[in-house]
Amino acid sequence: MTTTARAPRTRRTRRTGTGVPAPAGRARRRPRPGRLGVHAFLMGVSLAFLAPLLLAVYASLRPYEETSELGYFSLPRSLSLDYYRQAFTDSEMTKYFVNTLLIAVPGVLITLFFASFVAFAVARLGMRGSMVLLMLFTAGNLLPQQTIVTPLYVLFNRIPLPYWMSDSMTMFDSYWAVLTVQVGFQIGFCVFVLANYMRTLPVEILEAALVDGAGVWTRYWRITLPLCRPALAALGTLQFTWMYNDFLWALVFISDGDKLPITSALNNLRGQFFTDYNLLAAGSVIVALPTVIVFLLLQRHFIAGLTLGAGKG
Repeated sequence: MTTTARAPRTRRTRRTGTGVPAPAGRARRRPRPGRLGVHAFLMGVSLAFLAPLLLAVYASLRPYEETSELGYFSLPRSLSLDYYRQAFTDSEMTKYFVNTLLIAVPGVLITLFFASFVAFAVARLGMRGSMVLLMLFTAGNLLPQQTIVTPLYVLFNRIPLPYWMSDSMTMFDSYWAVLTVQVGFQIGFCVFVLANYMRTLPVEILEAALVDGAGVWTRYWRITLPLCRPALAALGTLQFTWMYNDFLWALVFISDGDKLPITSALNNLRGQFFTDYNLLAAGSVIVALPTVIVFLLLQRHFIAGLTLGAGKG
């Protein structure tokens, strides 16, 4: 009669984050009190920033009579979306949305194109005085915009345009004035960000392309720009938000009410003697929706652009 030896039973193991096997029954490491404090602080800051938005959404769902009687922090008796329908129709938001897109979309595309080309020249072409040029672009962002409102107002009134470009025959009271100012002010920041991003790209890729006979345009358009997709997405999200939410330049350079952007449409919800702030809150939420949608669509690239280089020493 023969017996077979059985292999000794071994405890199941699991891999730890360092690649070293650890016993399966080992308890997980408890979070440190300091980390819990950091998370609690970040949650508190997030709620503090979200509180005005949440209050606006809450107020937009309640009748004005109810909030005037019970207050905005009371429990609701009824909730409805009537204010959203009224805000969208009374303020003619469709027309103002189109006006805003005519400024924001070309502005973002033009800004990113010129900024990426200048950043490529500064970061990868070895130009003399590239750092001085980069400092000039960066210093332009330090200039307060309000200081040049009057000079630009006078200048745009004196620059002629054909009738098919402007009804006023000048840059004043046209989208071109607002578009020019938006691109001029935002391009410096984009050049600064993209130039630093391009310096992190492997230089061997461009050297190999240069050996293969690639010209400047090929190295920029077909090699560098695809590698800058996270940075371009992050900047595109920020630029669209800034241009979309701008109120000053359109108010100064556009006199025709039918050409004003969406931020000015909220004024149509304010009465001469009475303002329904619940209706105004509903309009504000509608106006903010496009920027939220753009962020959600580009969220993955946006976060990748912001966290670039975080793990580099």
